[in-house]
Parts: sequence; C-alpha cells; structure tokens
Amino acid sequence: MLPPERADHYLHLEGACTVATEALRTARENIAATLEARAMMCISGAAGNGKSLSVNASLRLLAPHNSYRIAFRARPTPRDIRHELFRALGLPGEPPARPIEFDAVLKDALARGFHVLVCDEAQWMSRECFEYWRYLWDDPATDIAVVFAGGDGCAKVLRREPMLASRVYIWQQARPLTLSEVLATIPAFHPLWEGVDADLIALVDKQAAHGNFREWARITKLATDGLAAQGGTRIDEHLLRQVYDRIGIST
Repeated sequence: MLPPERADHYLHLEGACTVATEALRTARENIAATLEARAMMCISGAAGNGKSLSVNASLRLLAPHNSYRIAFRARPTPRDIRHELFRALGLPGEPPARPIEFDAVLKDALARGFHVLVCDEAQWMSRECFEYWRYLWDDPATDIAVVFAGGDGCAKVLRREPMLASRVYIWQQARPLTLSEVLATIPAFHPLWEGVDADLIALVDKQAAHGNFREWARITKLATDGLAAQGGTRIDEHLLRQVYDRIGIST
C-alpha cells in the first residue's frame, strides 16, 4: 500500500504540510488520466523535486485502497520485481520457485480488480526490468495502471526503447520551484517560515535550497532544531549561518 503521509517529507519533518503547487496539481491530473486509461506514465527528475510526494499525495486522493508502492534501493532484476510485487500485494503462501509459475500467480492476482502499481526509484531499473512491467501490463487479463517515478535515468531508458516508450501514456518532468513558487509555497510549507520576510526566503533559496523541496526540508529541520536548542522563536541570518555551516555551504 501507500506509505503514511508523514513519510512524504524528507526526514519526516514535523509540522511540514503538503502544499498544492503547480507541479502537484499537474501530477494529480496526469495520474487521474493514467488511471482512467489503465495506462502507464513516467514522472522523472532530479532528486528532491517532489516526485514521490506528488505521486503519493495524488493516489491517496484518487486510489487510496488499491495503490501499491514498490521501491528498490539497488539495481533490481525481474526476479526482484516478482518478489516485491508478491509482498506488496499481500499474496498468501510462499513465492513460487519457477518464473513461469510465479508470473501466473501475479497475473492472476492483478486480474482480480483494478490495481495501481507505483514503481518508485525507477532510475535503478534496467531495460529488462521495464520490459517485465510491460509484460504484466500487456497481458489482456490484468487490470493495472503503472506509474514510474524516478531520476532522469528512468525516462532515458524508456525513451531509448520504442516498444516501451510507445506504451507510456504521459510523461512528466519534475522541476525545481521557481522563485515566485518558492515565495508562495515555503511560508505554507512549514510554520518556521510563516511571516518571514520574503527577501530572507529568497536569499535562502538562492544560497542553499535552489527550489529543491528536499533541501528546504533539510534547512527547515536544522533551523527548527537550532531554535529549540537556543530557546529562540524566529529564524534570522545568524541562525542561517549556523545551518549553512552544518550543510557545508559558505556565503
């Protein structure tokens, strides 16, 4: 199933809110269209630009009870995908030993009702792994939509293979927030930034965050911890210098 909402934000940042940015709204529309078409889509981009958050938040609204997230931390094989799907779908018994039998079990499960399969960290997958997803999706008995979310590498692999690329219904690129988006989003993202001067927020973005949500979460976590340790209530440039020292940024 989908991870808990608190896991959407880097470091499980306490007090962080999911803000309806333009990228999130676009992802929700694209995922809704993909689900309606029983299709495949790819959302890709650099780390920290909100791909996983956008997918998770959208599916909690669109398909909260039939979405299954499969993530890999190393270079997987089709065998790894089989086992992760078996686990994610909660299938009974032991995984079959032979690939043909294993595939039959998975396809039977995926034919019983509509399933949304989210392949997170898809940049780790090889061409053979993408082909395995296509194999499951192409089967006339299965009833699935597939969302690939990952670094730029996953889109490059998909686009290099015409048989795969032709089956991807929607492509979305996750990009950093623009300065205007930062100024509109960050005060709503976390209470630390409520009421903070826009020039200071713009300075932090220019010097350290660069429109990247993960960097904003890291800076926010370090700053809130610093305020708590010092008994402070407001962020200022002195505290920011301490934060910058801890993340290796000199200004």
